[in-house]
Order: sequence, then structure tokens, then C-alpha cells
Amino acid sequence: MSTTTGPIRLPTLSEVLAVMVGFIAIMFLSINVLQLPIQLALFASWFLVMALGLRLKVSYASMQEGLIDGIHNGMEAVLVLTTVGALIGTWIAGGIVPSIIYYGLTVMNPQIFLFAAFVICALTSLATGTSFGTVGTAGVAMIGIGHSFGIPLPLVAGAVISGAYVGDKMSPLSDTTVMTASLCKVSLIDHIRSMMLVSAPAIVIASIMFLIVGFFYVNGDVDTSRATLAMQALEEHFTISPWLLLPAVVIIALLTRSYPAIPVITFGALLGSACAWWAQGISPVEAIQIAYVGNAMHSDVEFLNTLLNRGGIDSMLGVVVLILFALGLGGLMERIGILKAISEGFLRWASNPGRLTLSTMLGGFFGNFFGGAAYVSLITASTITEKNYDDQGIDRRVLSRNAEAGGTVTTPMVPWTDGGVFMATTLGVSTLSYLPFLWYHMLVLAITLLYGYANIAVWRTTPGANSATPPAVMPAPQAAS
Repeated sequence: MSTTTGPIRLPTLSEVLAVMVGFIAIMFLSINVLQLPIQLALFASWFLVMALGLRLKVSYASMQEGLIDGIHNGMEAVLVLTTVGALIGTWIAGGIVPSIIYYGLTVMNPQIFLFAAFVICALTSLATGTSFGTVGTAGVAMIGIGHSFGIPLPLVAGAVISGAYVGDKMSPLSDTTVMTASLCKVSLIDHIRSMMLVSAPAIVIASIMFLIVGFFYVNGDVDTSRATLAMQALEEHFTISPWLLLPAVVIIALLTRSYPAIPVITFGALLGSACAWWAQGISPVEAIQIAYVGNAMHSDVEFLNTLLNRGGIDSMLGVVVLILFALGLGGLMERIGILKAISEGFLRWASNPGRLTLSTMLGGFFGNFFGGAAYVSLITASTITEKNYDDQGIDRRVLSRNAEAGGTVTTPMVPWTDGGVFMATTLGVSTLSYLPFLWYHMLVLAITLLYGYANIAVWRTTPGANSATPPAVMPAPQAAS
């Protein structure tokens, strides 16, 4: 029986559903029943998808090529992850993170901590355009400060990640922002202006929520004596100095100026090693080794040991394998036509702006769930319903806004995506633990759906079909440069 390089037909709805059910069953049984690593569950899912590929007469060589393409498309995230591991290890050993935590405990009011963590991470991500870089620097410090105040870590992580994704979604420096505008054939400025209609109220409401909850915890469960104990332990084990804040300022400044993330973060890790040698008295060789093996310390403060015994490239290797398997799965599904089959199914159902909005967002979520990466989700979100927007005479700025909501925003909500894995590993809080506190993300999703079903800011391109006339500051979309 001969095979072809591509599928002889698209998978049927029943075949797609069978793969989805099988995938969920493999994940559930492997993780919850057999207690196997999630990496093995994703690896096993490859063969489930390959079985459908063989049924569709797709050659193994073609499926392997799809695997490789999927992995190749997400390699930048893998490289960023490894460099952030090195940075975390050396910044802890060099006293940079301990100094940030120490001075943060000194000047920050516990009552407004959650609000401050959200705002600081939002401003950092807007300035740098990277949620990974924000969480790996400011986010790690916020976790330490919040832990010292006795605030539940999932809540702190929710504030940190919510703030970090403000910039990942809105900054003109963000790769996902630029990519979405390009995929949807919308100018970058038009794309950002369209998203502002959703993000602005989400930011305001999330800020108020974190502020209110912060006051609630301070009035109730916060034990500020832990902060004093943490400061004493930090002084005992590290040289604390305002000068050690300088590397963080330098790295954030370089990222703000749009220098490539990988060399900048690597340079930051080298600065951390230099600080470990110069300020902490660690030998030069050991200071460099920490970039790979991570930091190790022991104090009488248990939660401080947990917080500061981490980092290093070695700590990220399991995560790298997980992301590679997830990316490969997404490439496989693209190659045998599963994603295209889902797309055509949405085309028949999405007959009005509300359904169209929901379909685009679900396309992004499916891309994250099965593709394991923000890049995959943005491609699926923008391509699944692209034709419907044109057929219904709806401006593509609406498509780009909805695609970003369904793709970028849902990435840290799925445990095995590159974003979900990175956030959980870097902050030391599992995805399902911080998920209920991703208030900015949930607000963006809710407001986006509301706009779609209420026909708010759903601009029309067809003459005489305007449901809402585009503001003068939002000219007709142009091809992204």
C-alpha cells in the first residue's frame, strides 16, 4: 500500500474528536493515575497522532518532517528558557535577587504589595516586551517578597504573571504582538489600539482586585515577622548592597532598547557570576559553574531555602524536553491536517460576530492545548476564522484583537505550553495553583467575548454595514511592515 507525503483527505470530525479524547485520556492516566512525568504523556501522544496520520496515508518521513518543523518554530523559547535558568542561578548567588528582596521588604507596604507586584511587572513587560524576561527578573523578586510577607504564593504568582502578560500582549516590542499583527495583515499600531479597548478596562479592574485582596490579607493572615526573619537571614548569608541592584537595571534597560533577549539575558547571567565573585567571595570557577548547576545555600529559614536553592541551566532541562515534545506534537497535528480540519469546522459555525469571536479564541486555546506554544496558538487563532471576518465584512483589527486574546492570553493557563511551563518552573508555583488568580487574563477573555456578542467595537469594512464606526484615530488597516 503506497503512501503520500501529505494526507489524501482531511481528518473527519469523528477522527479529530477521537484524537482529542485519546490525548486527554493519555494525559489524565499518565499524570494522575500512573504518576508519570508529563513529558512521557506528551511523547506517547505523538504515536496517537501518527496512527491517524498512517490512516490518512501520510508517510512517516512527512510526519517526521512535521515534527522537526514544529520544534524548529519554537526553538527561540527553548533558548530563552535555558538562559533564564542561568540568570536565575547566578543572580541569586551574586546577591542580586537577595538584595532586591531585602530592599523590597524594607520599602514596600504589605497592604499594597499585590497591586505593586502587578503594576511593576506590567510596566517592566511593557518596557521590555517579554513576559519571560519580566517573570525571570522582577517576578522572582516579587515571589520572594510576597513569601516573606506570608501572602499565598499562588496569589503572588497570579499578580506577577498577570502583570507580565500586559506587556506581552500590548508592547510594540513583544514578538507575539508583532507576529499577530503580521499574521492578520494589520498595522502594528492599529493592532495595539484595537487591543487597548479590551486591555485598558482589564488592567484597571485587575488593579482594583489585587489592591482589595491585598488589604484583605494584611488585615487577616499576613505575619510580617517572617519579613523581619527573612531580612536577617539574607544579611547573614549574602552581602546586601544597593550596587547589586545595578545588573537588574542594566538588563531591563537593554531589553527596553530592543536588543535580542538571548544575548542580553546571557550577559545578565555573566554579570551575576561577576557579582558572585566580587561581592559574595565565591571563586570565579564556582561562580561560572552556578550558571549550570544553580545556587545552593542553607539557612534556618525554610521558605528562604526553598526560594533561593534554585536556578541553573540544569534545572531547566526537564522543561526543555517537555516543550520540545509539545512543539513536536503541534507540528505533527499541522502536518496531517488536524488543525485545518478544525478550522473548516469553525467556518461553518461562526456565522455572527459573537460566534466568530468565540471561534477565534477557541482556535487560540486549541493551539496552546495541542501545540504547546504561543506561536502555534497565534497561527491557529488567526487562520481558523480569517476567511469569516472577510466574508462578514468585519475589520481585521477585530480578528487581531481576538486572536491575541485566544492565543497569547491563554498560553500560561495550559500546564504544558512553553509559557505555562516557564511560569510554573521559574516561580515555583504549579499552573493549576496560580490559574484562579490570573485575573487580568480572565478579564481580557470575558471583555473580548462581551464585545463580540454585544457587537461593541466590531468595525465593518463593507459599505453601509457598520455596526460601530471606527474612531478617527484608527484608520483602515494596512499591511504590517
